[in-house]
Amino acid sequence: MSLRAIFFDAGNTLIRIDYAAIARALVARGVHATPDDLMRAEWRARVRLDADVFATGEIASTETRTTHSRYLAYVLEGVGVTEAAVVDAMDEWRRGYNRPLGLWTAPEPDAAPALTLARESGLRTGVISNSNGMLKRILERLDLLRLVDFALDSQEEGVEKPQPAIFERALARAGVTAGEAAYVGDLYSIDVRGARRVGMTGVLLDPGMCWGERDCPCVPTVLDAVKRLLACT
Repeated sequence: MSLRAIFFDAGNTLIRIDYAAIARALVARGVHATPDDLMRAEWRARVRLDADVFATGEIASTETRTTHSRYLAYVLEGVGVTEAAVVDAMDEWRRGYNRPLGLWTAPEPDAAPALTLARESGLRTGVISNSNGMLKRILERLDLLRLVDFALDSQEEGVEKPQPAIFERALARAGVTAGEAAYVGDLYSIDVRGARRVGMTGVLLDPGMCWGERDCPCVPTVLDAVKRLLACT
């Protein structure tokens, strides 16, 4: 491919969940799970959420309370927490935690190196995220906003992935065609299939090797994604 731009998801791609905060909240409710335990449980939870909610082919929002609650329940089940009272208490805690930013506030370790490599290679960079209106603020706090040409937040744009419009806006902002761009994200049906709807290459992040065989490039980190795309140009 003639690569001129790479666009990135935010959550679980450039920005990591604050697993330590979840671990502390669980301890307060008598449950002990390490941040690493929760991270590995989340790797499995995203695959399960994709299969249960997004893989049907119907347009489903990633930003509803129902979706977030199910996602958290899958993560908690992954560390052995299934008691309804605890799950409900954690869901209530999640809704009130760190407003208005929420849980996605920690940088992925490879985010800055990945963005830097893409820009130093002469590529346009952008973020396309289903978010809550706080995307730019979070990226700025993590010193990542300066490394992208633009960031599209679904709440500000009024349209979510996997709908084509938000990907098409990114292409227009970058001044490239779909065949000259790639998108990196963590959900197959939302990110890879969404990007493909407009003719872009999709790369799936699979840090725990949980997705199985997929008809797209799968890599463990966002830096690996950039390196793989550059190697294919």
